[in-house]
Amino acid sequence: MQCQTVKVGKECTFWASSGCTYIGRSCYPVIESCNGCNRVMTLPSGIYCTTYADPKSKWVLGSCNFATHVKIEGKVEEVKMKNPLKASKKAAGGGKKK
Repeated sequence: MQCQTVKVGKECTFWASSGCTYIGRSCYPVIESCNGCNRVMTLPSGIYCTTYADPKSKWVLGSCNFATHVKIEGKVEEVKMKNPLKASKKAAGGGKKK
């Protein structure tokens, strides 16, 4: 259904015939961490996220998983090449026994 409070005319999953069903009965404006995200929309009632009703809660544990402006840097580890013959013997349990 379409929102009738802050995102007037936009599709909203929290809108029901009884009104907004989200906590606080309304969507919350974006926070400073959301600046630069492609999911932010400016409306006459304020600046809101198009994807989530409470952007502040998405940033509590780190980066928002919806953020388009945050680059995730993964740590690349160098893998040592193993000798396949030794690896197969070790896996078979055929090493020297004392």
